Amino acid sequence: GFCWGQYNPNTLAKRTSIVHLFEWRWADIALECERYLAPNGFGGVQVSPPNENIIITNPNRPWWERYQPISYKLCTRSGNEDEFRDMVTRCNNVGVRIYVDAVVNHMCGAAGGSGTHSTCGSYFNAGNRDFPAVPYSGWDFNDGKCKSGSGEIENYGDIYQVRDCRLVSLLDLALEKDYVRSKVAEYMNHLIDIGVAGFRIDAAKHMWPGDMRAFLDKLKDLNTKWFPEGTKPFIYQEVIDLGGEPIKGSEYFGNGRVTEFKYGAKLGTVIRKWDGEKMAYLKNWGEGWGFVPSDRALVFVDNHDNQRGHGNSDGSIKPVTINEDTTCGNDWVCEHRWRQIKNMVIFRNVVDGEPFSNWWDNGSNQVAFGRGNKGFIIFNNDDWNMSVYLQTGLPAGTYCDVISGQKENNKCTGKQVYVSGDGMANFQINTDAEDPFIAIHVDAKL
Repeated sequence: GFCWGQYNPNTLAKRTSIVHLFEWRWADIALECERYLAPNGFGGVQVSPPNENIIITNPNRPWWERYQPISYKLCTRSGNEDEFRDMVTRCNNVGVRIYVDAVVNHMCGAAGGSGTHSTCGSYFNAGNRDFPAVPYSGWDFNDGKCKSGSGEIENYGDIYQVRDCRLVSLLDLALEKDYVRSKVAEYMNHLIDIGVAGFRIDAAKHMWPGDMRAFLDKLKDLNTKWFPEGTKPFIYQEVIDLGGEPIKGSEYFGNGRVTEFKYGAKLGTVIRKWDGEKMAYLKNWGEGWGFVPSDRALVFVDNHDNQRGHGNSDGSIKPVTINEDTTCGNDWVCEHRWRQIKNMVIFRNVVDGEPFSNWWDNGSNQVAFGRGNKGFIIFNNDDWNMSVYLQTGLPAGTYCDVISGQKENNKCTGKQVYVSGDGMANFQINTDAEDPFIAIHVDAKL
């Protein structure tokens, strides 16, 4: 049915990962789609908020100023509307989708002042709740609805405060008003017309699910230049639900997928062996750990909230340069270009749709599993060397490990793994290995 479209990322077939190119310029993302992301099987890019934001100078131009909207005009440090359109067109033309980080819960901070210190130069007056470039006025905010003493969220145990009061002083939009819902939808529909494939909804926990449903119901289908007729935008909602609060990610399933922050948090705990955790316990990873169901989850290990942006002394964004060795220069860190990450993006594409199979563990921190007859991965996170003979489920042959190297010109640049006619293979991983894991798949077979 058409009503389930908001859960589908609208990526090309056999493309299963989204890379967040946080704070990149639109011109650099367009280039990266063409020269790297498309050839390596990336499904799409999550971009930083493209709408006009406040300019903050104390501290000097922090990354989080982009989470303080002034209007829905498309001009930011990442570029103007023409550059944004060019990026979306060029990325779509090579089969890489664009997902917009939509900041629609709030405008700028209450102490944002008045003037034209905004990335398009639009006038605003935060004290008067006046944003004429939208336009929003005092009537369009939740100040009267909030029941906390300060007007801020003081108690996360009170769902009314979380949704109706100001998140870290950010002016909270009154999304129960049809006018506000229409302005939000108008902004998102403008982006759909340009060709985006979907949205990350920022601060979804701070909006009532029904108010979100109301503006999402106003969205158009995706642009038929790149998407089949009747395709709905992909929706994934930022809901930080680590347990211990009354608001649950499940309240938002009707609107689309939900970010599963427990995924990275728990995985980090296991890999570090904290709290008595061990990798053997990962056998029922996912729903078995109380996570959001697979068909409603958007998962990640790391995200921008625990990293930081970059910039020049003049507050502009540095271009992304590419070094001879394919890493990024100009102080940018491009994890998606690290061999191990890029090759596991490809691994995930190759095994897409295959069943979880051939699990093995040593009762501690050595584990292995396959995905049907397409791929197999094994880890040694114990403090002793490992040598095991395991069923991989793979066809017989010689495979290149895609962690220590890859298949190039019909040779392996890293380790080789021999799988015998019965699917068995020997794996040796010593504790001094640069990366104590090995991954093989059918597209890396000699």
